[in-house]
Amino acid sequence: MGNEATRRDFLKTSLAGAIGAAVGVRGAWAGAQNAYAPRLAVCSWSLQPASAEELFKTLATTGVTRLQIALDPIRENAKGAWNDFAGLCARRGVTCVSGMMGTVGEDYTTLESIKRTGGVVPDATWPETWKNIQADAAVAERLGLKLVTFHAGFLPHEETDPSFAKLLARLRQVADFFAARNIALGLETGQEEAGTLAAFLKKLDRANVGVNFDPANMILYDKGDPVAALRTLGPWVRQCHLKDAVRTKTPGTWGEEVRLGTGQVEWKGFFRALDAAGFKGNLCIEREAGSQRAADIRAAREYVERLTV
Repeated sequence: MGNEATRRDFLKTSLAGAIGAAVGVRGAWAGAQNAYAPRLAVCSWSLQPASAEELFKTLATTGVTRLQIALDPIRENAKGAWNDFAGLCARRGVTCVSGMMGTVGEDYTTLESIKRTGGVVPDATWPETWKNIQADAAVAERLGLKLVTFHAGFLPHEETDPSFAKLLARLRQVADFFAARNIALGLETGQEEAGTLAAFLKKLDRANVGVNFDPANMILYDKGDPVAALRTLGPWVRQCHLKDAVRTKTPGTWGEEVRLGTGQVEWKGFFRALDAAGFKGNLCIEREAGSQRAADIRAAREYVERLTV
């Protein structure tokens, strides 16, 4: 009888221990899968708002209350649609984690058109772009932002390229203007291979300039494996965009952006590489295609929240 009781007690203890261990494992995974949730934000331009009120209304359907905010609409403030944006955010419990600015005349129709017109590369649009950049910096400063991201344009592979010195000078000019306001810059990835961007950043030599890493852009521009690129650029990552894509089958043409989790970004590997790099910053969901963007952003949020790495 005593032996039987002992066996029952042993079995009970073992079962309790097994259940506890299982719960502990699930708890650990739950912690892992939710570690990214507090860092999620939405890229405001993904929701295509015509006004601040429209932005807040659509944002509410995504389940996210943090934004990377496009600065150009606020700077332009057409018909007063963005009046008192900071006050509106405060009253609605919305936090702006960073800003984004565009450049004049960008044409994303084809890879060739954006190479010709993108960023600070074109001489014809540089004076107006520089004027806008200075005004965008003022908007970012008023909003209390500490990071602004943008596409610098296609960076040359070699220092011997005639445009190398020009782009270096222009980006140093931009970097120094923002540094004086205690604002960092993040250059968007994708328009060149990771090694080229890393070499350019070393030559640029500006402590306030890093990378806004977008894994889908590496696929859309066909510039290499996103996870390998992240390992190369890890030391410079200031923020990440979360979107997904499928690589083109016709070299020289765009890949296709798709809903996050349905493309070729290997998300577990991506987040493992981010963790290995020690990155703890913001993860901004971006969706620039499709007719159900708010729903796609909500699905992306849910995907990331469920993800175990």
